[in-house]
Amino acid sequence: AVVSTQSTGESLGAIEQCRREGIAQKISEIKDEQCNVQGSLQVSKVSGNFHISPGKSFQQNHAHVHDLKFLHKFPLNLTHTVNRLAFGEFVPGQANPLDNHTFVATALNAMRQYYVQIVPMRYEKISGEVILSNQYSVTYHAKHIDLAKAARGEQAGLPGMFVTYEISPLMVEVSENRRSFTHFLTGVCAIIGGVFTVAGIIDSFVYNSYRAFQKKLELGKVS
Repeated sequence: AVVSTQSTGESLGAIEQCRREGIAQKISEIKDEQCNVQGSLQVSKVSGNFHISPGKSFQQNHAHVHDLKFLHKFPLNLTHTVNRLAFGEFVPGQANPLDNHTFVATALNAMRQYYVQIVPMRYEKISGEVILSNQYSVTYHAKHIDLAKAARGEQAGLPGMFVTYEISPLMVEVSENRRSFTHFLTGVCAIIGGVFTVAGIIDSFVYNSYRAFQKKLELGKVS
């Protein structure tokens, strides 16, 4: 996510000290820089959410809120790419829907919501090692946050990225196994039998066609 710095440079340009120290120019040079957020969270096995939102956070009346006063001057561009989002250890063949997912904000101070349905998974390797992980599906929604309406309580939400997750009561079990030699032998015999069957059908068709052609020739000679 990036914060618009155009208005920042214009306001600092009016301050003599900032002009003397070249603050506006320094900010202009880094205006296209972005944030790279990475880490891990440990959560209880119940439904919940986590979010990445600007502003200092604090508790007020038993509610989690953010100080967004600065966004009136420095609006937030929430365009972002999720390089990887996983719930648990990686297992072979696992596909995370949000990996390399990109959202392009069409308006400043946007709110991007991801609704994730998590399904626990038990993966047993052929060696007997068991990995407990999760797979998930996701839907998403975005909307623009009008800070004036939000301050008056006319609109709910905060600018930022929000991930709301629910855990399914079901579990998927996946196990690796190696085919036995008898299973392989049965498959080979089935293939060979299929080849002979098709060859017999083709041979019968060619033979019958040839006999029918010969009969026509013989009838033509007799007549």
